Amino acid sequence: MRQCYICGKSYKTANTRVMLRSHYNPTSSHRKRANLKLVRNIVPGKRVLVCVKCLKTLSKKKAPVKK
Repeated sequence: MRQCYICGKSYKTANTRVMLRSHYNPTSSHRKRANLKLVRNIVPGKRVLVCVKCLKTLSKKKAPVKK
């Protein structure tokens, strides 16, 4: 299963609801996939999948603090 190396986010199931004559029509469910990217510098010598949300927070932590 594809999931984030840091937070473990993978996918969620979602349903589409179609309105038909004031009643909801039951339709099939589908997967909402997480936005995963391959990153090299987290684990030495390996490429791991990291979600974009974790990737953004990692870049914020690495930035130098100006005084």
